Amino acid sequence: MAHPQHAAARRGRSLASREALQGFVFVSPWILGFLLFTAGPMLFSLYASFTNYDITSQMAWIGFKNYDTMLNHDPLFWKSLRNTLYFVAISVPLQTVAGMLLAVILNRRMLGIRLFRTVFYLPSVLSGVGVYVLWMMLLSPSAGLVNLALSWLGIDGPAWLTDPAWTKNAIILMKLWGAGSMMLLYLASLQGVPNKLYEAAELDGAGRLRKFWHVTLPMITPVIFFEIVTGFIGGFQIFQEGYVMGYGNDPGAPMNSLLFYNLHMFLKAFKVFDMGYAMAMAWFLFLIVLLLTLINLTLSRFWVHYEGGEQ
Repeated sequence: MAHPQHAAARRGRSLASREALQGFVFVSPWILGFLLFTAGPMLFSLYASFTNYDITSQMAWIGFKNYDTMLNHDPLFWKSLRNTLYFVAISVPLQTVAGMLLAVILNRRMLGIRLFRTVFYLPSVLSGVGVYVLWMMLLSPSAGLVNLALSWLGIDGPAWLTDPAWTKNAIILMKLWGAGSMMLLYLASLQGVPNKLYEAAELDGAGRLRKFWHVTLPMITPVIFFEIVTGFIGGFQIFQEGYVMGYGNDPGAPMNSLLFYNLHMFLKAFKVFDMGYAMAMAWFLFLIVLLLTLINLTLSRFWVHYEGGEQ
């Protein structure tokens, strides 16, 4: 006859096994979907980046030839990378600051404040080709409202989307229009700052600026960090703007000033069907974004402050 303790242990192990099996059954759709639609395509693209894959012919292994061509024999690769880095380096900080300032301004109790919050948030809901066509009209050198407003100030507005020196700045200006999405997160974080911290700062004689610098800003650094990381990731994925807003409906024009990295990769894949080269570009972009994310995570230990004291 089995010892009662041994029988209880076996029943416990059997129950744990059944619970584990049930858990795997419940998560199996997600696991299957991940393997079929995420991990599988990623592994395929990694292999294809070392081949001459062009859809129409059989894949042949060519080693690092695609990467060598990309880095040493394709001037448009470096042009598209510079365009994207320029956009990310200016757009992400500007959107972060703009979203934060909007949140600070709208984080107060006053008549009609909900209406103002809604108005500033609405542009971030709109997306797609319609927004780009709207901004192409607004940025028209001769009939656009932007240059008309500048003329009232005595400023001769530039040819935003036809002058290569101004095209990326035009896209950056357009992106600022959607800073309301960032504003919403900052507004939520600002309203979560404990009032007792402001009261303690006031007792120490702190004014508005010092309270913002020493209380508000440290308390919302986790949200700032989140916005910076996601902003960098999203910034490197810019594509539609260069494709739709290119001069004369030519993607990336004028003079390839709007030829962003993803647009160049798209044209390589679906215009000349050099899929192997395009996949090599995709993995190079993945390494760039991964490196920047790791750098941000490392630097966050020095400036991101969490309420519980952990960083």
